[in-house]
Amino acid sequence: MQRVLLVEDNEMNRDMLSRRLRKKGFEVDMALDGAQGVEMARTGGYDIVLMDMSLPVIDGWEATRQLRAVPETRNIPIIALTAHAMAGDRDKAMDAGCSDYDTKPVEIDRLLLKMNTLLAAL
Repeated sequence: MQRVLLVEDNEMNRDMLSRRLRKKGFEVDMALDGAQGVEMARTGGYDIVLMDMSLPVIDGWEATRQLRAVPETRNIPIIALTAHAMAGDRDKAMDAGCSDYDTKPVEIDRLLLKMNTLLAAL
């Protein structure tokens, strides 16, 4: 079973996305802010991280940069999840080290395609 770390501060988004991913056979753990997400990713043995960009404590961009800076998490695929669909936001996420980018509200089939593509490349 593939392990997903969902870093999301919004309870409704966490609940909806975690339930849908579990139905698709993923094991899902959740972090409520960027700092907790970094700590869990470093110690949790996750296959992929879904990273909200607008997080308390440490935002998703900084959390991603921190994960890319250390050998234990450097190669874990990270998909940015954001309600910010402005021009340049995708580039900003990719520049921070994200492997892919998806907008909210999350379209589960589109997200699963991105996740499965990244996981297959491991």
